[in-house]
Amino acid sequence: MFPALQTKQVFSGKRSMAPFSADTVFARRTNAAGIKLIKDFEGLHLIPYLCPGKIWTIGYGHTRTIHSGMRITPEQADILLDEDLRGFERAVSSIVNVPLSDNQFSALVCFAFNVGAANLESSTLLKLLNRGWYEQVPAQLMRWNRARGEILGGLSRRRAAEGRLWNAG
Repeated sequence: MFPALQTKQVFSGKRSMAPFSADTVFARRTNAAGIKLIKDFEGLHLIPYLCPGKIWTIGYGHTRTIHSGMRITPEQADILLDEDLRGFERAVSSIVNVPLSDNQFSALVCFAFNVGAANLESSTLLKLLNRGWYEQVPAQLMRWNRARGEILGGLSRRRAAEGRLWNAG
């Protein structure tokens, strides 16, 4: 049996959120453009690897329930991504207090997926957004392009893509 599918709590390397039921229905889901963005930037890895942030990762950026010698199928990677996204979708829905388009919601889920929901929650980005300053979000996203203090080109490209998705309204 695939052990990662039995968990009821969302964890990812540097962040955790409250438990959720696998049967919980969420009002909002990441749209196809957001899922594509995540898949394109994370890439598909069927065996664990150490990401630039020095976190063990598998599938499309899955960072929990990884064990030595683990191998997954592309179908299992999709299931893990869907499970991980549900937690981030719930987090974004609970901390954003202003209306969002589907693209804006998906851009924030993609961002939280990468940096952690706790980092989004404590960010200036969220403070400005919740004041209704939507136009500030792309610039705020671009501030999150470092891993361990070093600017990474891949993170800069990802933040720019999230900004484009945000601006697509």
